[in-house]
Amino acid sequence: MSLKTRPRYIIEDKCTGCGTCVEYCPVTYPDKFNQEISENKAVHVFFSQAIPLVAYIDQSCLYLKDKKCDICRGVCQADAIDFRQVPKKKEVNVGAIILASGIEPFDPRVNDEYGYGKLANVVTSMDFERLLSSTGPYEGEVLRASDKKHPQKIAWVQCVGSRRVTENENSYCSGVCCTYTQKQLILTKGHDAEVDCTVFHNDIRSHGKDFERYFQRAEALPGTRFIRSYVSIVGENPENKNVIVRYSTFDDGVKEEEFEMVVLSVGLNPPAHYQEIAKKFQIELNGHGFSLARHDNPIATTRPGIFVSGAFQGPTDIPEAVFSASGAGSQCGEFLDYRRGKLALERVYPPERDVSSEEPRIGVFVCHCGANISSVVNVPSAVEYALTLPNVVYAQQQLFSCATNSAMEITSLAREKGLNRVVIAACSPRTLEPLFRDTLREAGLNQYYCDMANIREHCSWVHAKQKDEATQKAKDIIRMSVARTRYLEPLQEFDLNVNPTALVVGGGIAGMTCALSIAKQGHEVQLIEKAKDLGGMARRLHCTLEGMDVQSYLDDLIQRVYKNPLIHVSHEATITEVAGYVGNFTTTVRSEGRVKVIEHGASVIAIGADVYTPDEYLYGENANVLTHLELGEEIARGEERVVQAESLVMIQCVGCRNEDRNYCSRVCCSHAIKNALKLKELNPEMSIYILFRDMRTYGLKEDYYRAAADKGVTFIRYETSDKPVVEAVKAGGREVLRVTVPDPVLGKRLELDADIISLAAAVIPAASTKEIARQFKVTLSPDDFFKEAHVKLKPVEFAADGVYLCGTAHYPKHIQETINQAYGAAGRVLTLISKDTVIASGSVCEVHEDDCISCGACITACSYDAIAFVATDKGRKARVNPVLCKGDGLCNAKCPTNAIVLKHFTDKELISQIDAASTKEEILQQIDAAV
Repeated sequence: MSLKTRPRYIIEDKCTGCGTCVEYCPVTYPDKFNQEISENKAVHVFFSQAIPLVAYIDQSCLYLKDKKCDICRGVCQADAIDFRQVPKKKEVNVGAIILASGIEPFDPRVNDEYGYGKLANVVTSMDFERLLSSTGPYEGEVLRASDKKHPQKIAWVQCVGSRRVTENENSYCSGVCCTYTQKQLILTKGHDAEVDCTVFHNDIRSHGKDFERYFQRAEALPGTRFIRSYVSIVGENPENKNVIVRYSTFDDGVKEEEFEMVVLSVGLNPPAHYQEIAKKFQIELNGHGFSLARHDNPIATTRPGIFVSGAFQGPTDIPEAVFSASGAGSQCGEFLDYRRGKLALERVYPPERDVSSEEPRIGVFVCHCGANISSVVNVPSAVEYALTLPNVVYAQQQLFSCATNSAMEITSLAREKGLNRVVIAACSPRTLEPLFRDTLREAGLNQYYCDMANIREHCSWVHAKQKDEATQKAKDIIRMSVARTRYLEPLQEFDLNVNPTALVVGGGIAGMTCALSIAKQGHEVQLIEKAKDLGGMARRLHCTLEGMDVQSYLDDLIQRVYKNPLIHVSHEATITEVAGYVGNFTTTVRSEGRVKVIEHGASVIAIGADVYTPDEYLYGENANVLTHLELGEEIARGEERVVQAESLVMIQCVGCRNEDRNYCSRVCCSHAIKNALKLKELNPEMSIYILFRDMRTYGLKEDYYRAAADKGVTFIRYETSDKPVVEAVKAGGREVLRVTVPDPVLGKRLELDADIISLAAAVIPAASTKEIARQFKVTLSPDDFFKEAHVKLKPVEFAADGVYLCGTAHYPKHIQETINQAYGAAGRVLTLISKDTVIASGSVCEVHEDDCISCGACITACSYDAIAFVATDKGRKARVNPVLCKGDGLCNAKCPTNAIVLKHFTDKELISQIDAASTKEEILQQIDAAV
């Protein structure tokens, strides 16, 4: 395949990463320069930086546009900027391709009604992100373009470019806008709690995991209004440049109101050159310009060997993008399994120097983090202060310590200056500590000689308005880190052998898909299913909204599982015990009257979910009250009482979005639309009513919602404070179910006589969820679904190493989303079991047996069964299995004789850090002042 690479306009060997070009770029910081340099007003280029990470010049560069500006070339001391570079073409040989071309934000300039580009104080949500960012044009301050004042009254307008059939706009829902608006509102209130915030919306689509609570948090903030209304932007007040918005409410009719700033919550377009992408790679697109999804495999394109991940599948949020990316990797692994290991190169580190007997020589590197830190903390002052601290022999500032050139610089300086310990004053160690530890290994030092001083999350982000105090606190944090670093000890990690077999718990679509992907890459899979047959909840589904024949797909999937010689299925299985650790688990299973012990290296939990059994709306009392799932089954069977009914009422959000289950079940609205469309196809004269709170047909499913309305399905919104009432009555000589519901549009209560009522029963966690969580030592969310390691970045992994997650056990989701996540879990499993060994941390607990009194407090405290009594010459003593130990320190804290030491967090290291926080004199002064 041929690649055309765009020039970076940077001579990489010369670039020092000083960041001067970034600081002086008028596109990045337009307010520092004459606005006439730019083609656009500053507020319209916030989303784009010309030099985002130093060694790269973007197409927004003004020199590349019309040679108007070459400031960066003038200020570069290294003469590293070269605008003479030209595109290059090169040939690469590949066996598979992943298209992750993402999306383009909708540009409101295509429609004059939004006023974008004409009214100074109308911005897009992307612009507003730049305003909120500490690396933005006003360094984190939200200012109006017209007068550089802080707006005290801001409105967000939802569905800009989405859910509209007008020219140049999109009929689909972009899926992410409701929640990112809530995020922006919360951040705005964090900047200034007095700002009045208004969100004009249609449906609130908080369908993701924990999104319902997030919406409630935003809605509950003082000075916040969520108004359900379409709006029009009338113009601006010429005196103050405020934006005039016209909207309507059910109570007050049409109103006009002024706002100091209006934020357009723009939707997601397919990538700008989607037609060119399709033509080059010879793949088909859907009618919206996204990759045409296969029902049985949304990651695959219409051309074998080419896969798609992320938003090119359609509008998607970060977790879905992450696990679809992992899934695409897994499918590439299936496709290229015959080449596995033949092109891999082993990374070789230099020999490790023994510096344990040397005097500490500490280097301190203070990161600007763009402006995340430097806009609040005086970084040069912090560097100067670090040089005054004991054992610090070198200190300097870096624009981005995590950048490749900065990491190489740390390695180089460690060798050059003879550093034997390093402090990185930057962000949270949760994010980048592995990178900086690796940097020390490249310098020939033990990686545990690295310590991170968190001056971002613990300082600059929480003290943005207290710059002097924040600078002093940053110095305190650095001083404490240096004090601890003096006592750091070299620790050794160790290799654990990995069993190449995987265990998959759950034989539904998620479990079977995951098992097949792993098996296709040469690994044995033990598939555990509690029921007599495979299939799970999908056995009760007959078609999807998009038209997939679920039963045919399921039959084929089951046959492929049984025919694969590497997949071993256990039916009617119950797990009785789980032991072991990452790479080496042992699970005991009782199956069909037999007990077997399974040894495996990784576990996947895919136990699915259950359906809520309603105790409201006469369910269980009247045979004509069904759930959506039961309705779908009766439609598939052609039950006459359903398909020939004169009237049918569907009631949404039954058993969820309430105090008992404060979450959205995600799939119910689409299921209601699916059943309604199918019934209209079979009986066009049937009267169908859907009573809803918010219709959450997100993404490309919006088109089906519109189709249902076009076919005469009536949608009536209700509030939880006045729910529908169902009663069995006689009307017109026949028994009917009468539904009474208020209509906010008509302002009246409606009585709907129905032959059938269908309830959108909530999706709830499986009955075995808590027991499985206990056995595998994983955690649950507040709603009792399984809790992933990181909601955005690790959506298929647990905090417990070697245990993974997929399907509705994670959270309710549609079949295609389940397939995506199943492949994603398989991809993560393969990163573990495809290796011969896995590395275990050196930061674990150790028992000094001479001090152990065998009280057992540590054993009780340990959540990982990592400690046990062993017989020794000195009697029974506690001993830590370093393989199972997670280094959480609970046992260390509980031990009454201080017999347990947590390596890398020893008493000496921590006490030195505490002592460095304040001097004795300062503590005494504080006590005297308090008295």
